[in-house]
Amino acid sequence: MNSTDDILGSTQVPEMARSIRERLGRKSIVLIGLMGAGKSTVGKKLASMVELPFFDADTEIEKVSTMTVPELFEAYGEAEFRDLERRVIARMLEEGPIVLATGGGAYMNEQTRRAIATDGVSVWLNAELDVLMGRVVRKQNRPLLKNDDPRAVMERLMGERYPVYAQADLTIHSREEKKEIIALEAMQAVLQHLDALGLNDKDAI
Repeated sequence: MNSTDDILGSTQVPEMARSIRERLGRKSIVLIGLMGAGKSTVGKKLASMVELPFFDADTEIEKVSTMTVPELFEAYGEAEFRDLERRVIARMLEEGPIVLATGGGAYMNEQTRRAIATDGVSVWLNAELDVLMGRVVRKQNRPLLKNDDPRAVMERLMGERYPVYAQADLTIHSREEKKEIIALEAMQAVLQHLDALGLNDKDAI
């Protein structure tokens, strides 16, 4: 067993989880990154480890609109979708603490970035192009990739969005690794971040 496996199989994770919850108060852990970065997969595991509810912003948008994300894009366009996304994320942050996975374009909205900075700890799952493409190419629910050259689209999105994603509080390297490992790395980074801020349960509320 390596050191990571030792941690996952020990009492350290519950202890870290309790410490994170105390310091978060009503703040949430918000995962950002491009489609295919693993926000939902890692987010669910992270939420389980930290013992907080998990929500996916796209799923919540589909609930309130009774339409799928591709249907919303087609019917109303990206601008209208982004406005709905902004409002849904703002509402969810008010219900924290939670672990929230956001859509790839959500963090590009300045109001959403401000809301996340106020009510959350942002974690960028930074993945390389080949990793992203390997994960998304088989899925049909990616409106922005409905193109003859999805790889070129993804490269363009990386160029546009990665400098903005870099404003996140924390960056975790998303790669072909077990979700438990990535989630643990995110958990450790969040705890270190909260400790560095000097947050305790009283400060965070």
